[in-house]
Amino acid sequence: MAVRAHSNSPQQLLNEINAAIRAGKVLTWQLDSEGDFTHSPEQWRNQAWFRPTIEPGMLVFKILGRKDVRMSTEVYAVYHGRFIEMLLAHFDHRFSTVSSTAQPVVGEYVGL
Repeated sequence: MAVRAHSNSPQQLLNEINAAIRAGKVLTWQLDSEGDFTHSPEQWRNQAWFRPTIEPGMLVFKILGRKDVRMSTEVYAVYHGRFIEMLLAHFDHRFSTVSSTAQPVVGEYVGL
């Protein structure tokens, strides 16, 4: 599954998210060395990651799971819900809509 943020400037949105995390303005998400996002509270850290991609008119965050553990519904839900919450709380002026589906979509789940 993926989180899709529809934006006229998806690259600018990604740049601002990255900058806000690095500056400590967004405390609940971390960037790894590959530019993927993981939820930073201890309970959720490194349970999954979002990998950003730029598509026409949108910024897409595809979820990546751990190699050694099947992703639970709870981890899936927490990551999608809290990532959308972060986007709405900090970047609502940079996109028109944000969406997610309830189930994985072929091509939008990346197993590590």
